[in-house]
Amino acid sequence: MAISTEPSSSLSFSSSSHLSNGSHGQNLCSSSGSEAVFPSLEVMGLNKLSSSLEQLLLVDASASDYSDAEVVVEETPVGVHRCILASRSSFFNDLFKKDKGGISDKGGKPKYCMKDMLPYGNVGYEAFLVFLNYAYTGRHKPSPMEVSTCVDNICPHDSCRPAINFAVEMMYASSIFKMPELVSLFQRRLLNFVGKSLVEDVIPILVASFHCELSQLFAQCLDRVARSDIEFISLEKELPYEVAEKIKLLRKKPECSEEEEEDKIEFVDPLREKRIRRIHKALDSDDVELVKLLLTESDVTLDDANALHYAGAYCDPKVVNEVLGLGLADVNLRNSRGYTVLHIAAMRKEPSIIVSLLNKGARASELTSDGQSAVSICRRLTRPKDYHAKMEQGQETNKDRICIDVLEREMWRNPMAPEQSMSLHTMADDFHMRLLYLENRVAFARLFFPSEAKLAMDIAHAETTSEFARLCASKGSNGNLREVDLNETPLVQRKRLFSRMEALGKTVDMGRRYFPHCSEVLDKFMEDDLPSMLYLETGTPEEQKIKRTRFMELKEDVQNAFNKDKAEFNRAGGLSSSSSSSSLKLKDGVKQKARKLL
Repeated sequence: MAISTEPSSSLSFSSSSHLSNGSHGQNLCSSSGSEAVFPSLEVMGLNKLSSSLEQLLLVDASASDYSDAEVVVEETPVGVHRCILASRSSFFNDLFKKDKGGISDKGGKPKYCMKDMLPYGNVGYEAFLVFLNYAYTGRHKPSPMEVSTCVDNICPHDSCRPAINFAVEMMYASSIFKMPELVSLFQRRLLNFVGKSLVEDVIPILVASFHCELSQLFAQCLDRVARSDIEFISLEKELPYEVAEKIKLLRKKPECSEEEEEDKIEFVDPLREKRIRRIHKALDSDDVELVKLLLTESDVTLDDANALHYAGAYCDPKVVNEVLGLGLADVNLRNSRGYTVLHIAAMRKEPSIIVSLLNKGARASELTSDGQSAVSICRRLTRPKDYHAKMEQGQETNKDRICIDVLEREMWRNPMAPEQSMSLHTMADDFHMRLLYLENRVAFARLFFPSEAKLAMDIAHAETTSEFARLCASKGSNGNLREVDLNETPLVQRKRLFSRMEALGKTVDMGRRYFPHCSEVLDKFMEDDLPSMLYLETGTPEEQKIKRTRFMELKEDVQNAFNKDKAEFNRAGGLSSSSSSSSLKLKDGVKQKARKLL
């Protein structure tokens, strides 16, 4: 993998065989052949010692626990051996001398809390176990996949946020617990991240390099952030004061002439900037009434101040709701970096803010300049450990999982994207998902009321396509996602698929306009029953029976909904009372209105 560690020999006892070159080793090597024998024995002995000490970390319920202290990490106690840690780390040597720790529940062992040992940063459970393994064995284990990768299937995991965060945690552990060889290793790894990561993901590396006093890493991070277009207000919020000031000085470019400097600053209105700052400070104070007052006293608007972006990133969710309630801000506005408020909320991973924005019309299909949607942003920030965590009854679901589920459901409900410029990754992921939803949605509509669905498809110029061949009687070839044309260029494919998606979207829109009750039933089916109804003929006989029963119930629900739609058209005068002419009049009405729409 791209994030795999260096060979363990670079950080292990086995690499220290050169230590045998002392006086005793020289005497042993004086006889013929002994030079090859005895160093080899020493390496074997060190490897054996390393493996034996590693067993101390593999304590299970059936084995004896010889640990004499506990370190509580993320509410989980980890047994440690003070004699080993004290001999390997001057930090723990000093800690055990000065602080006897609290008393744990297990045999009266001293207990230490990880949070109390950290003057800055964070060291998680998995990171501490990796540190302990090196402290005990002299070997560095690979980074655990469940905390150093994300849940985006197309991510190479060489610079996603979980990979960076785990390396940062290991840097804090190595630096605070005074293990210089590990500090060197992870400084090289973090240096590798700086050049290829998103600039916002460089921020935690910059903070870590500042606290750990790593001059080389700090200089590179500082340069990368200073040359970026991140707003200074964000840097003030996320960086230590002295670091933000250094970036501010670097951005001034003192090599400019006086004329160039005047040209550069004449576009900055100090009074306007001051008013925007006041709005931000009012939001920090949770005082939306003051925000309203500030808006009346100047010509600065909420959109001018990117107030929704600011609130979505840094304020309490109730403040975001109150700002949305003013109805004065564009919920799909992009800031100077091309991010919508929903993109910012996805980075924060706060479910209540995401739901509030979607309820106010935020579009989940909007893409960033590098082709990421809100849900793909969320996935790049989420660890498998958090996403797949099993929740106990009554336990709160992980927020990361909730955010992804909410955004994915919104993508399925509203699959049409306004952006036609999409990256290859988007074509393979979000775009394909939206197109597949529309294919399936139209296929089921044709199954339950074929005449009306065919009419809507003809109006929208969407040829028939059946993803569920066993459920639908007819098959079409044009536009099928499974077809591959080797002579088709990516640009031509993108245009064809987008045209297909646009036609299917119009078909679904027609159905929702003229058959709202039927569409509501189908929407609920797509959301709740689709996974279990893929094929009626698969599964055990009992499962097939249940599927067919549910299928018949669904047909009855659609028929009842269709009768409601007909009744509403009759009341509105859209249908005549004659059953023989109702279908023709309905079709004529749909065609006339559709022509106006198209």
